[in-house]
Amino acid sequence: MNRKPNLKDVAELAGVSAITVSRVLTHPDKVAAKSRQKVEQAIAELGYIRNHAASALASNRSGVLAVIIPSLSNIVFNEVLQGIYSAVKPHQLQVILGDCHYSPLEEEKLIATLLSQAPEGLILTGTDQTDYARKLLQNAGIPVVQLMELTDNPIDINIGFSHFAAGQAMTEHLLARGYRRIGFLGARMDPRTQHRLAGFRKAIEDWNTANNAENSGAEPSSACCEPYVVTTSQSSSIKLGGQLLQSVMAESAGQCDAVFCCNDDLALGALFAARQMNLRIPADLAIAGFNDLEASALVDPGITSVASPRFAMGQQAVELILQKASGAQTEFSPLDVGFSIMVRGST
Repeated sequence: MNRKPNLKDVAELAGVSAITVSRVLTHPDKVAAKSRQKVEQAIAELGYIRNHAASALASNRSGVLAVIIPSLSNIVFNEVLQGIYSAVKPHQLQVILGDCHYSPLEEEKLIATLLSQAPEGLILTGTDQTDYARKLLQNAGIPVVQLMELTDNPIDINIGFSHFAAGQAMTEHLLARGYRRIGFLGARMDPRTQHRLAGFRKAIEDWNTANNAENSGAEPSSACCEPYVVTTSQSSSIKLGGQLLQSVMAESAGQCDAVFCCNDDLALGALFAARQMNLRIPADLAIAGFNDLEASALVDPGITSVASPRFAMGQQAVELILQKASGAQTEFSPLDVGFSIMVRGST
């Protein structure tokens, strides 16, 4: 055949009607197994590719779910995607995936492109979309999920947790362990990292305020916490974690006794660099991370980290999109999935 095979060609080869072929493509469970097998064999023999655009026009369904993440190379998003794929599998949905490279403008372009494919829903990472992107999404007439952080002004459905509260909780953990010269190591400084830094600053501010109140009228207490903040716009990596640890040690004249890293990549780099500096972990230096990557529990000592239910967030995003698309519910309050401090030997 010198032309692109169509649905009629499949029907003729399979010896069934075009309607039967269409049903196999859209609702295979409603077609007898013998007929379904004939159609599937004909599709494979002809190399038939379904025209999703035409199907969408005919059925008012595209069978497509659009997903945009900040980075395909960041393994943090792997669990989210696994949750999404596990949830779409029973529902005959195909995922179209886009990578915006942490750029709001690139995300805006991707949103416009993906909406042109008439998806049945769209999942985004974060809540910092541009005004134009928000307008596109609000006018799209489909369920939209903003994932992995919380906002008071969601576009539609919001699932995540407070990175500010998580950063504050981790810093309070270090303070409760007796560390008083705590550094924050940050890379890329996207909005979620900035929220973690804000939580770090708030925990130290509250600690110092409470400590000074207890010692009112006396000399400033040596128990007050002195923070050191070293950040960069560079992409995160293990190597960068070691470099940032060296920077914070130089800034603190070697007095820094704990570091809270904005993610586990930096924390692993800090751990390796600390060993090269002959620092004992956690006696000389405590190290805490964020995202609770698998490697954090496997190194020695294990790295204390912030964990969140990323797989479950992906699943819930799909489930709520399907609920809204079915008309079962039209409004959803932001869903706070929470976080946990996984305490290990590094602190």
